[in-house]
Amino acid sequence: MKRVVIIGAGPAGLTAAYELSKFPEKFEVILLEESNCFGGIARTVEYNGNRMDMGGHRFFSKVPEVNEWWEKILPTQGKPAKDYIELGRTCKVSEGGPDPEKADRVMLFRNRLSRIFFRNKFFNYPITLSFSTLSNMGFFTTLEVGFSYLKSVLVKRKENSLEDFYINRFGKKLYSMFFENYTENVWGRHPKNISPEWGKQRVKGLSILIILKSMLEKLFRLSPKKVETSLIEEFSYPKFGPGQLWEITAAESEKRGVNFFLNSKAEIIHKDANNFVTGVSYRQGDELLKIDCDYLISSMPLKDLVCGIENVSDDVKKIATALPYRDYMTAGVLVSKLNLKNETDIKTIGNIIPDDWVYVHNPNVKMGRFQVYNNWSPYMVKDLKKFIWLGLEYFCNEGDELWSMTDENFADFAISEMVKMNLIDSAEKVKDYHVERVKKAYPAYFDSYKDIDKLRNYLDTIPNLFCIGRNGQHRYNNMDHSMCTSFETVKNILSGTKDKSNIWNINTEKEYHETNK
Repeated sequence: MKRVVIIGAGPAGLTAAYELSKFPEKFEVILLEESNCFGGIARTVEYNGNRMDMGGHRFFSKVPEVNEWWEKILPTQGKPAKDYIELGRTCKVSEGGPDPEKADRVMLFRNRLSRIFFRNKFFNYPITLSFSTLSNMGFFTTLEVGFSYLKSVLVKRKENSLEDFYINRFGKKLYSMFFENYTENVWGRHPKNISPEWGKQRVKGLSILIILKSMLEKLFRLSPKKVETSLIEEFSYPKFGPGQLWEITAAESEKRGVNFFLNSKAEIIHKDANNFVTGVSYRQGDELLKIDCDYLISSMPLKDLVCGIENVSDDVKKIATALPYRDYMTAGVLVSKLNLKNETDIKTIGNIIPDDWVYVHNPNVKMGRFQVYNNWSPYMVKDLKKFIWLGLEYFCNEGDELWSMTDENFADFAISEMVKMNLIDSAEKVKDYHVERVKKAYPAYFDSYKDIDKLRNYLDTIPNLFCIGRNGQHRYNNMDHSMCTSFETVKNILSGTKDKSNIWNINTEKEYHETNK
């Protein structure tokens, strides 16, 4: 029997553990997790009966294997959720599926709405050329946007940066309105200093032409051959947030023999003379312990992994040390009323705005987005009819001014920005709050990222080491992409395949997740 050690209990690590647990006669599986919880950035945090989703996680994939996997862990609802019942709203249901009012192990269908809050007005995200958008922009700005886009069609820029990427697809005017400042707020860098690869990972085929095509298909009721992920209008979501799925996955894996070592931080990766990983030293409290292994699957940040491997050359370690990340803070804020009006035709409890996410485009505040947890799932909020449970999201760097604030000072700051944006009248309107921090939430595409291929080439020389997931590959993956890296890794281990390109190539080709093969 071979021993597999997995580092990290996020989506990628837990998927790998679950898949390997199907073969108890072949593998002993041990998972090391630095924290005391499951899900990584996709965890759910409960505070005083209200639940928070760290970063917002829509469950949507074009990969059948992923959808089947989710369905097995959390079956799709067979009857409407609490808010849809109250409002008389219709929704898709799965025949024979569980009733979310009676069962907890259930996946909900939810309406997707994300908008941009710009100049105290709502704009659809992604930007659409609807009447409301044109009305909000005004006649002359609309003309400027149109001519700017035509210029970008006729005169393509060489894509050396994320700025070039956006201008080629949306024109300079729309870029300056909706991408430039927001991107700098998120990453702490101007888009001209960020690799265009980030756009290729997250925006892919989206452009004004794609948006126009989507609008025409809706207008004439045509069935699109494929839908860009950014344009989906509904998604699946666990009753109690994303962490619920990963907590169940961990429990099911444990039943099948996987051993979980929580509060166990991997620090040293040991190798033999043939460059094979032989074991991992991990820290529990003040103790440094060692465990041997035949295979190592890592979803820990690439920076920390490489710096922990024995006998790494100075040039490789230099690249890893300089890999950039963006950290994340959120303040959960409970209020009884928002000043924002629901001017859509979507019914909501209390007639609150129907958005899941709102992207804040305001140079006078540092807030990047805010979530309305009520709309993700009615079961995320303890008293749905009385309160609105928000997540105010900020992007920062560990150790900077925001990160170093006490929870109380950070919450006060975030609430003061709510007042500044006229979301609420005063801080006295806040009934409760809770602060969470996530280190290395977003792998960034600048600094030594330009040398990422050298890092990958080095890691591929270690035959029994497999890098999976968002941080494990330093790639801004969606959750389904992270899961797919685990599927491919387990297939390679089972087959003895030495070539790892199938693992690294997940989410690198535009069409990878857009066709069913």
